Amino acid sequence: MTDLSSFFSNNGALAAILDGYTPREGQIEMAEAVASAIAENRNLIAEAGTGTGKTFAYLAPAILSGKKTVVSTGTKNLQDQLYNKDLPAIRKALKTPFIAALLKGRSNYVCRHRLQNALDATFGFNKEEALALSKIKSWSERTKSGDIAEMSGVGESDPVWYTATSTVENCLGQDCPVYSDCFLVKARKKAQEADLLVVNHHLLCADWSLRETGFGELLPDAEVVIVDEAHQLAETASNFLGDHVGGKQLIDLANDTLIEYFKDAADLPELRTASENLDQYVKELRLAFGIELKRGDWQDIKNDPKIQSGLNALQDRLQRLCQQLKLASVKTKELDLCSQRAEAISLQLQDILNETSGRWIRWYETHRKTFTLSRTPLDVASEFKSFMQQHQATWIFTSATLSVAGKFDHFANHLGLDNVTSKQWESPFDYCNQSLFYHPRGLPKPEDANFIPAIIEFAVPVLKASKGRAFFLFTSHRALKQAAGILKYRTPYPLLIQGDKPKTKLLEEFKHKGNAVLLGTASFWEGVDVRGEALSCVIIDKLPFASPGDPVLKARLDAITRYGGNPFFDYQIPAAVIALRQGIGRLIRDECDRGVLMVCDPRLLKRSYGQIFLDSVPAMKRTRDIADVLTFFQSKPVIQEQVS
Repeated sequence: MTDLSSFFSNNGALAAILDGYTPREGQIEMAEAVASAIAENRNLIAEAGTGTGKTFAYLAPAILSGKKTVVSTGTKNLQDQLYNKDLPAIRKALKTPFIAALLKGRSNYVCRHRLQNALDATFGFNKEEALALSKIKSWSERTKSGDIAEMSGVGESDPVWYTATSTVENCLGQDCPVYSDCFLVKARKKAQEADLLVVNHHLLCADWSLRETGFGELLPDAEVVIVDEAHQLAETASNFLGDHVGGKQLIDLANDTLIEYFKDAADLPELRTASENLDQYVKELRLAFGIELKRGDWQDIKNDPKIQSGLNALQDRLQRLCQQLKLASVKTKELDLCSQRAEAISLQLQDILNETSGRWIRWYETHRKTFTLSRTPLDVASEFKSFMQQHQATWIFTSATLSVAGKFDHFANHLGLDNVTSKQWESPFDYCNQSLFYHPRGLPKPEDANFIPAIIEFAVPVLKASKGRAFFLFTSHRALKQAAGILKYRTPYPLLIQGDKPKTKLLEEFKHKGNAVLLGTASFWEGVDVRGEALSCVIIDKLPFASPGDPVLKARLDAITRYGGNPFFDYQIPAAVIALRQGIGRLIRDECDRGVLMVCDPRLLKRSYGQIFLDSVPAMKRTRDIADVLTFFQSKPVIQEQVS
């Protein structure tokens, strides 16, 4: 404990290598709590408000413990930041030798074999795709890690990466001709040798769901597991513990089979026919779902004879491909893998279509060109509890938003956590002086047909006072689009709209312009860090209750009711409180930030549960008078207004 106090002190090792570092009581206390939990092999929930410095607070004691540690982050971007920025800094400060490794899912590493297969293919790629593959090939000969995030010439979201990376189903494993030079194998070897391994929730949960042995096969035997951004874990786990069969997955199978057909099985024309028929039926089934993009209840499928007929035809075409691939599988390892993939997908599809146990939630989702059929476990808690029991490590769960009105019941119950210590440290920021919470009088009800136009009338004076420099966050894409159509005529400031450009480009532009108004939905409510005057106002349209029409949420709420609970107070309110806290967290990112928070939902004061939300937000000064907003912004030196 003394060593940690010294490390985080004003004259300590961390201060020596970080410019402007100041000790924070919460950071020291959290580090000591993590150290105690590790020493006593005791699980810990640690909520640390924005600015506490929780990353160093868990890294230092984990490294000093000498125990094998896995750190799981919410996203790949956070994973990269932790590995490339935070770990080098703490390594320099601690002067304690340790081996660290970064491991991502296999789709993040270029596969030399599949890349060469794609380059050798005689069909299927247009000019742009061929050029992209050529760029990937050139880069693959220079890179040391094979991590596709390193490559700037082809975007990570480009569909062409599918042909240059592998999946569990199409990987040849030790039979691969370039196995000894495989980037993924090298990354896994480093992971197994590391003292500290950085993964993300998707990788953690994917490995857990795919292998009964959990991380024994993919990840080293961890003695400490630290889950950062832990509020996201249950949602990720729910997704990975289910079964999903997608139109894209089936089309990819058909295309991969065709590649192998032209290469090694041209004497089996029925294999080509079966592949092309499957591709065609997938596209026809997408049309049967209608043009609307939606996430729907399985009852919709049961009630639609056209979709039912399409699913039967799809099963039939998939079975025909399975039969043809079984005949072709003796020719090459690649065809054998395609055969195994087809069988696995067929079994998953049968499990989804024939589900009657009541332990699963069935639903579907339509995308622009494809669809997904899914079943998700009704109860994640029992599954996760079993997972933890398999791996007798010390588990540390941390985030800035895990509690609701000071209690951790929602988070703990959702993951089946019991016998766990919970601790909380407030943000060191001076919210009372750095921020103002504005909730105007006369707001319309959220269900009002003119809700968005009405709240914009309240928001425009705030945007004028803040000289742009704002995030306007919405709980639905529909509301965002409606607001964008109105605001382009009501504000002189640059308007940046989610969906017009990639998220990273929008953020870069927002920071560069310095006076923009960015309109965003869920993905901008968390994981976005804009410091300084460029972001001086956050406006939130409604309390972020999840849509009760969502099939997964609806089934979970029904289950709570069946077991005698109150779904609104037991689930919907806690989830909305945590989402709101994430949105508010965009406003103040360091000790020099100042800003106004505006929440446009009258339920904050007109419904009894509004107090739960108010009890969960930082201790800001509150006002209902626009004059106080004007005074707040005028109390700083006037920023020269730029309008473009």
